[in-house]
Amino acid sequence: YARYWESSWLRVTSHLLPHDKFKVDKKLRLLHLSDFHASPVVPFELIEKSIELGLGGKPDAAFLTGDFITTKLSDREFDRYAEILRVLTNKTPTFACLGNHDGGKWAASTYGYTTSKKVEATLTKAGVYLMRNQSDNIFIKGQKMIVAGVGDLWNEEMQPAEALRPKSAKGTTNDRPPILLMSHNPDSKELLAPYEWDLMLCGHTHGGQCILPLLGTPFAPVEDHRYVEGLHEWKDRLIHITRGVGNLHGYRFNCRPEVSFLETAPAPPPTE
Repeated sequence: YARYWESSWLRVTSHLLPHDKFKVDKKLRLLHLSDFHASPVVPFELIEKSIELGLGGKPDAAFLTGDFITTKLSDREFDRYAEILRVLTNKTPTFACLGNHDGGKWAASTYGYTTSKKVEATLTKAGVYLMRNQSDNIFIKGQKMIVAGVGDLWNEEMQPAEALRPKSAKGTTNDRPPILLMSHNPDSKELLAPYEWDLMLCGHTHGGQCILPLLGTPFAPVEDHRYVEGLHEWKDRLIHITRGVGNLHGYRFNCRPEVSFLETAPAPPPTE
């Protein structure tokens, strides 16, 4: 069951972002996908299915938060991967950050790529906007936002000062657009706390991958098990952690893979 059924049994979830935490004037539908983990145990067909379900929800933009691969792929496989991702980018603006498996110091220690060049080239070929320690002003349906992405925590490539402004001592100001930040690992939140952002999108945890009765999520690769899945408020900000699409070792138990949507809420009309 865990190997041949639940590991590919995608669920679609949706969360409403409270306006006081993510202030926008438009009603937007944002698609959040993560942890595709293309590998012998996560076929391209599952990634294709997640994109199909995501596009079925008619998103206004898509955000991919890392771990596109588990192990090394052939050039032919990377070419196919780009074609699959192109289906998404042809329909909606798509932004991404990298994860620990995508190449770097940690990835190399587990027989992965020493750099993320292969994954970066694939994302570029597919038309994905990779945000690596950088930010940009964008418009979605006329709504101005700042989208930022940082490098991976485990690969020691996170440089938040290159992507974000220091947080004001007076708190978040109301004279700037909302800031959406992509960071693969939710444990990065403490290092990112001194900087301005309103909503952080994360993956990495797989939702715990195997949720056990009484024990919870002992296999989730994070220090803070309060933030393993779902939408949370943290220090007057929002963090969304999706369970992701793929997995490691081919198993999921009591923790289905996920296609996530986040919907913004415009300001309520003033009361007389």
